[in-house]
Parts: sequence; C-alpha cells; structure tokens
Amino acid sequence: MPTSETPIPLSEPFLKGNEMTYLKDCIETGWVSSAGAYVNRFEESVGSYTGGLHTVAMTSGTAALHLALKLCQVGPGDEVVVPAITFIAPVNAVTYVGAVPAIIDCDDHLNLDPEKLETFLKVECERTAGGLKNRQSGRLIRAILVVHVFGHPVTIKPVHRLCQEYGLKLIEDATESLGSFYIDEKGEKQHTGTIGDIGCLSFNGNKIITTGGGGMIITRDKSMADRARYLTTQAKDDPVYFRHDEIGYNYRLTNIQAAIGVAQMEQLEHFVAIKRRNFDKYREALSSLPSMRFIEEPGGCLSNYWHYALVIKKGGSRSRDGLLQFLLEKKIDCRPLWLPIHRQKPFGHCLTYRIEKADRYAEEVLNIPCSIGLSDNQIMTVSAAIRRYYG
Repeated sequence: MPTSETPIPLSEPFLKGNEMTYLKDCIETGWVSSAGAYVNRFEESVGSYTGGLHTVAMTSGTAALHLALKLCQVGPGDEVVVPAITFIAPVNAVTYVGAVPAIIDCDDHLNLDPEKLETFLKVECERTAGGLKNRQSGRLIRAILVVHVFGHPVTIKPVHRLCQEYGLKLIEDATESLGSFYIDEKGEKQHTGTIGDIGCLSFNGNKIITTGGGGMIITRDKSMADRARYLTTQAKDDPVYFRHDEIGYNYRLTNIQAAIGVAQMEQLEHFVAIKRRNFDKYREALSSLPSMRFIEEPGGCLSNYWHYALVIKKGGSRSRDGLLQFLLEKKIDCRPLWLPIHRQKPFGHCLTYRIEKADRYAEEVLNIPCSIGLSDNQIMTVSAAIRRYYG
C-alpha cells in the first residue's frame, strides 16, 4: 500500500497564483484595511462569475447570513425553516435576529427535503392576515433558509415555487457551493445562490477559494445590496461628522483579504475541474467496496464537489467510526458529518418535522481528504487505506 511520510489534511487552501503579488501591492500602497481597489475587484469578479449579480464582501459567511436575514426583514418572534443537516452557522444566524428555527429533514443529498417542506407548509401551517403561521408554535414563518451541503445544489425549483406561493423569502446558504450550477434543458447554467432573494458565500480557509476568512452577499436586487453595504459600514450617514441613524455592523472585508480573493478567483474554474477530477479518481478506486457509496451531485446540476462524502452502511464488523479512527491513525485526516441541528444543545427545544434520514446519515457519513493540492499518490494512499480497512 502506498504510504505518506506527512499527514494528509482534509481540506487545505491552495495559494500558488498571484496572491503574493497582490498582497505586496496592498502593503506597498498602504491599502490594507476595509477600503481599496481589491475589494471592488473581488466583488466584481464574484458578481461576474455568478451571473452579473450585485455583491457585497464582508468579514465572514456567518456575517453574510446574519445580514441576509435582516435584509429579508426577519425579526424577533419570527420563524425560519432550516435544514436538519448543516454546519451550525446559518441556524445560529437565525437567532441573531431574534427568530426561531423550524427544522426539516434532509434528502439523500443531505439537503433540505423539498417534499417534506411542502407537506409541512400545507399541513402544519395556515394562512393568516399577517402571513403563514405555524399552527404548533403559533409563529409566523418569514423565510426558508436552504444550504447547498458539501457543494451539491439543493433541489431548488420546488422550494422556490413554495416560497412564491406562500409569500416567503428564500435565502440560499451557498457558502460551500461557489462553482456549483444548475443546468437547464438548453444547457444554460445558473449559479447556486442566485435563485432566491439572496445568497451567501464563504471564503474560510477550507473553502474552494479562500481569503483566510470572509464572506459575501450576492443578489439581483440592487436596493438590497445597497442596504447591505450601508449596514456593513456601521450605517454611516455622514462621513464627516459621523452621524449614524441606524445600528450598523463592522462587517466589511479588508483590502488585503480581497487581494487574496482576486488571485483565488482567477483560478476558480481550474479548482473546480481538479475537485471533480479527483472525485472521479476516488470513485473509481473505491467502486469495488459494496459497503459504501459517495454522495454525488443531483441530476441537472454541476457540483463543485467541495467535500467528498462517503456513506458507510451500518451493520457488520466494520463501522464508520472504526474507519475514522483507522484513517486518523494512518495520519489521514477525515471528518464525520456534523451533529444534526435538532441534536445540538442550543436547538434541542426547536420544532422538528419528520426527521427520518438526518440521524441515520449523521452516523454513516465520513468526509475524506479533498484539498485542491491533493496528489494522485495521496489519493492512492487514502483509497488503499480504506480498502485495507475493509480487508
């Protein structure tokens, strides 16, 4: 079996383009804080790539989610439908605006299940003069927040239709799916995060492109983007006398981070191609193992394959957690699926609806190394280790 002298990380950044050139320019010109040409260039680059959208760069994906909820006028006492399977950030953001999450089960791509969502809205809710009310909680539902888990696009059309039917805002957490698209019958592509009212991106160190930290709002609504820009710069109404008529936030991305982002965006299409190619290599190398399968992109979609998620069948003498420990001992970094939202202590009291798959997947999914810089030898090493574990 091939061996690795150094640990194989789960997902590390790949910074081998123009990052140093642009960083040097920031330092030499003194433009390193939350203003500068690279912030504008970064926003324009992402806007162009995702379909000519309005963009506002900010400090993190979580900050983008927080602002998205505020821009959609979600507030105290409101309810927001969220998926059972997601990193906790979008659900935390719901609480930042004083709202309460209602948790819906996942489908077999780990995304919010649109069929269960439809049944929930039709059976468990009622239309009122103030809006759609959850009969059980008595709260008004204001928005649906979907997450494109591991870069695989949500089955969005039925969700979008339901939002229009019931007058709900649709917020897309696309923090894991930069480079993922829907493809229609004519072969035309539409980027994740551009279907709903507002989309949110993340540029954390483990994402497909990174600025070290950082996030962005993308929207077709210019007025929404303008308001986001205003709120992220402390809601400053007078730049000379520093008058503030509203409460704002220090959420703007720095020029020095944006400079890294510009260099990363220059390589994004290449990064996606590498991610997809490496996924195919893993799939071929592990195709003979009947005890596991990969989560793959839904039909009619092009995924960036941000993470490579194995589903390990329960039962038998070999388990997901056994494989996890085996790989870690071999210095191969891997990670189980997040604990579902309804099992997280802050949200254990929240309403749930037909949780039938999320708990099972939480015990069966394992993410294996997926870095852009992953070598063929490392893919062979990881695959051989997995095959060895299964004998």
